[in-house]
Amino acid sequence: MKGYIKLESGETFEGTISNDNHEEVYGEIVFFTGMTGYQEVMTDPSFHGQIVVFTYPLIGNYGWNEKDYESIKPQPAGMVISAASPSAYHYESKQTIEEAAAKAGVPLIKGVDTRALVKSIREKGDMGAVMTASPEKTDVNSYQPIGEQMLIDEVTVMQPVTEGEGDHHIVLIDFGYKKSMVKSLVKKGCKVTVVPFDISEKEIADLEPDGLLFSNGPGNPKQLNDLLPRYRKLAETYPSLGICLGHQLLALAFGGDTEKLRFGHRGANQPVQDTHTNRVFMTSQNHSYFVKENSLPKGEFAVQFKNINDGSVEGLSHLKHDIITVQFHPEAHPGPADSEEIFDQFLEHLKKKGREKTYA
Repeated sequence: MKGYIKLESGETFEGTISNDNHEEVYGEIVFFTGMTGYQEVMTDPSFHGQIVVFTYPLIGNYGWNEKDYESIKPQPAGMVISAASPSAYHYESKQTIEEAAAKAGVPLIKGVDTRALVKSIREKGDMGAVMTASPEKTDVNSYQPIGEQMLIDEVTVMQPVTEGEGDHHIVLIDFGYKKSMVKSLVKKGCKVTVVPFDISEKEIADLEPDGLLFSNGPGNPKQLNDLLPRYRKLAETYPSLGICLGHQLLALAFGGDTEKLRFGHRGANQPVQDTHTNRVFMTSQNHSYFVKENSLPKGEFAVQFKNINDGSVEGLSHLKHDIITVQFHPEAHPGPADSEEIFDQFLEHLKKKGREKTYA
């Protein structure tokens, strides 16, 4: 049946809706530029509450498998594509993209002029939108904006979960983490314990971590302002790595500020430069907010990575404490292997801390 995306700007785009439950679905409409990786996008908790427009014209040609999940279920509020592949050609595929969306209860609209839709988002910015079968009855402005919603409560773990064994114990503070983060660290010989975002300092101390990972996640980082003093104290106590939302939260905790991009960075082709070495590499990203460079207090962080396209801050290193942060995703698949070096830098901080304990 016919389905529509009605934007906060008043524009309406038509397509065919799959698995329609006759209910309006609200979300922040954003676009993803990757040619592949749609299963990662669909299961990444950072997309929770968003309606994702895929810019590549054909989505679903290699289907949907049972192992490449970044979380336990698909996360977006909805998906918009130009054409959905009716068949799945990869040997590990178990479902088509439409079957996977239907099983998860995620509405999917196909046959949309995604070029025109993305052009509108680029011009006007990320905005609220509603997927509906009755656009004439829909009021987009009646919904609570996503920046005011506490989405992290809906994606964080409820109790600690531990994976792997190794010489280093990493506690991952979960704001909506991707499973590939845990897999990357376990592969490098770490034990990883995933904990809720509001865990107390004492509970973390009882776990005896060697280091902390502040994960990615959905929504506005300033929704967690009340917890920033706790995060700062934790980062000053343990070697810490922040990724995506975790990067933003650590910047806020140390006195910096964040701001929303007109339209975020979402894709596997964002060029980033290491300001220490001048090396450039392509990164996978998914975020709406960025750290304002001129807001960083003197004597706290140095900017280690910058986005070549728009000059925005892509990573920080602390001048006094063992803290590094990145806006991009070193664990991403698809994603360049060289950005995984961020995990190696983090582990070097842990080794240094271990030597200090040994000789103290």
